[in-house]
Amino acid sequence: MSAGGTADGGGPTEPSGLLDVLNVASVVLDTEGRIVLWSPQAEELFGYAAKEALGRFAAHVMVHERHLDLVVKLFSDVMSTGRSWAGAFPILCKDGTTRLVEFRNMRLVDDRGEVYALGLAADQSTVRRLERDVALSTRMVAQSPIGFAVLDTELRFVTVNPALERINGLPAREHIGRTAGELLPGLDTEALETAAREVLRTGVPLLDRSTVGRTPADPGEDHAWSVSLYRLEDARGTVLGVAFSTVDVTTQYRAGVEAEAARRRLALIADASARIGTTLDLERTARELADVAVPELADVASVDLLDAVVAGRRTSLGPTEPAVIRALAVRAAGAPHALEAADVPGQVADYAPDRLVTECVRTGRPVLVPRVGDEDLVRIARSPEAAALLERAGLHSYLAVPLIARGEVLGALDLKRTRTPLPFGRDDLVLARELAARAAVQIDNARWYQNARTTALTLQRSLLPSHPPVTGGLEVASRYQPAGATTEVGGDWFDVIPLDGGKTALVVGDVMGSGIDAAATMGRLRTATTTLASLDLDPAVLLEHLDRITSGLDHSIATCVYAVHDPGRRQCRIANAGHLPPVRVRPGRPPELLDLPTGAPLGVGGVEFSTTDVDFAPGDQLVLYTDGLVETRRHSLDERLDALLALLDDPARPLEEMCDLLLDALHHPDNHDDVALLVARARE
Repeated sequence: MSAGGTADGGGPTEPSGLLDVLNVASVVLDTEGRIVLWSPQAEELFGYAAKEALGRFAAHVMVHERHLDLVVKLFSDVMSTGRSWAGAFPILCKDGTTRLVEFRNMRLVDDRGEVYALGLAADQSTVRRLERDVALSTRMVAQSPIGFAVLDTELRFVTVNPALERINGLPAREHIGRTAGELLPGLDTEALETAAREVLRTGVPLLDRSTVGRTPADPGEDHAWSVSLYRLEDARGTVLGVAFSTVDVTTQYRAGVEAEAARRRLALIADASARIGTTLDLERTARELADVAVPELADVASVDLLDAVVAGRRTSLGPTEPAVIRALAVRAAGAPHALEAADVPGQVADYAPDRLVTECVRTGRPVLVPRVGDEDLVRIARSPEAAALLERAGLHSYLAVPLIARGEVLGALDLKRTRTPLPFGRDDLVLARELAARAAVQIDNARWYQNARTTALTLQRSLLPSHPPVTGGLEVASRYQPAGATTEVGGDWFDVIPLDGGKTALVVGDVMGSGIDAAATMGRLRTATTTLASLDLDPAVLLEHLDRITSGLDHSIATCVYAVHDPGRRQCRIANAGHLPPVRVRPGRPPELLDLPTGAPLGVGGVEFSTTDVDFAPGDQLVLYTDGLVETRRHSLDERLDALLALLDDPARPLEEMCDLLLDALHHPDNHDDVALLVARARE
């Protein structure tokens, strides 16, 4: 706005702009060349006050005498022809110095037809400096690779350079007069405009503000820009608007994103190494894999194994064979419909040959569908109903990677994205394969352990006796509790052996070690005990025979309590081979641990055993047990034996109920040992 002008709809504004910088002088001459009007700027430029200049010939006041003829001729031409003249001319100032002045001379006519000459003048050095500044600024803005714009105080575009045209994908003419919010809906323009208003208000520049979004120049991809804003003011400090510069930093942004993604991948792999395979439980290991994958890698994760693999059989699928798959674990983050579409853990389902998970386990190669279409949904889901649920969940990207261990395909890690907007990419595939490879070894270890444990447990159960609740003069109840799923099967056993004369032998033992070897040793000792018991041997003598047998069983060691109940004598004859003492419970008396010579474990060899006679009247009870019932890591053995005695406070309690009570109260989950428990009550 020029000096003395008015703002839109407002009052006068302070002088500002280029004319003020140029300090343009105005001089009006009559037809004879006399000065009739003299502006303050003319006084400043030439040095003469108005009273000194008015009425005098301009040529005498302003022109050096050697240029007098030329000036007179130029004046005559302007006045006679009406054509303007422009150029630079040396002027003699009042102080005697000469100054080059830029002139614009033209003829004026007033309402009476009188003719005048108007001269506009400015110091040439000032004009040249401004010309250089404007030219330099214009070229810098036009040729700069940095996007540049000027916004007015209402944040409307006033000027846009070619670089910003390219960045925004819009020509300059579409920018002018409009705001960024109107032009670029793919950017967070609200935040940018808020920042621009703050810069307008405070005058504090905003430097290197990052923003990410899309413009019409590349509507399909996100870009990143570094934006700087600073307030524009004229020479007098009047706020003109905001200058806006932006640099495309997409390459650096993507490098940073990739570096962060790589860091997260490494963190996830490290997390997986710590979290997957904490136990040898197959289902828990599968859950740990699914928990690691969600939500860092996928919104929904399923861990599926081929059913034959779970059963311990090798399998291979032909091109037309369906995959029989057992779901082991499912995890979802905010995707209830996708969770509903997944197979329930433990469920066995047939997947047709054309299903993607079938292709994955058949070929042993990953299957990646970055953008899921309708034709893909039916190949991902097991049924049309599941496909409809996945569509409702918003499934848009799918990845299945095989679980391969020791050259065998075990199953697949099935990953889906419903809420995460980005599709699965190559980096996700690499990460998923790394997770699957690490987890597959743990899953394979768990399934082989589970198969071995199942085999040992089956063997052990087959070797344990099944006895009637009443044998000879005894009422009998028993329990066998296998060790926790995270440890191997132990070698605990018990037996109830009917003998001649109404007698009954009661046996509880514990083979040191675990697994199939311990179960097999237990079976051999039980068989030997049954055979020796039929000879009606003294309990101590029987243990001596068992000791010699155990010594020949590959360095096996076992503890054992052997008791023979004689109802006629109302007593039990008991011998102990390094085992925990039995408990006798008698009506009207407190329960007691029998004070027996402990003896050495079976298999030590060369140790004598002794027999102790114990009164055992009708109504009395004898409780035999293995160490898994009472031993824990957190309590002393004496504390645990006291707890056992405290529970045996009711001699009239049914024996089956007593067995359940003892197991529930004493067998701790953290005690990774099996338990054999045998309770006998003398009958009338």
